[in-house]
Amino acid sequence: MYKKQVKLQRIICLALLIISAVIFIYSLGIMTDLYDSLYSTYRRGKSSIEGAEVYMDMQGFNKSFLYASIGMILLSALLFVTNTASRRRYYIGNYCAIGIFSIASIALIVWAHGQIEAFKAQWLTIDFAALADHAVKRKTLYTESTFWFDIHYVIFGLLLIGTVLLIANTIWKCKLMKDEQALIAQGKGAVA
Repeated sequence: MYKKQVKLQRIICLALLIISAVIFIYSLGIMTDLYDSLYSTYRRGKSSIEGAEVYMDMQGFNKSFLYASIGMILLSALLFVTNTASRRRYYIGNYCAIGIFSIASIALIVWAHGQIEAFKAQWLTIDFAALADHAVKRKTLYTESTFWFDIHYVIFGLLLIGTVLLIANTIWKCKLMKDEQALIAQGKGAVA
């Protein structure tokens, strides 16, 4: 039973590291369409398109989101540093790494989801007719797509599933360790 559990915990830790890297890539790409279509509308700090302020408004969030994604990569690496991915028995460091990662991932999901949804609503208030005219005149990208806003459901969904699996795996590990201790105690009682 321990072999299955240890194999599963290794897979979960690796998946969380990959998901954290995907969040980092997402944090780099979330502003792509906004930059390509809105940056050229700015002259002297003001946009000629109504609603295009979303580009400037998102700058602070994007910077914080980038730092948070780097933090998630480091926290998922902490699972490997503490040997959570391969240790048969957990110690306090393993529980701390799992707890810190779980709390950070849930906090990131809640915070980023709220921010992204607010910016998506702001994006949808843009005067797209004026933006289309601007794109034709300046030969820039024109898009009404909300892809970069919507893909966060998939990415954060995967992070949430991975976090839940990490917690469930820890509970399973605790049960196995408790059962093992009971068997050892029974064995010692039989010998005495």
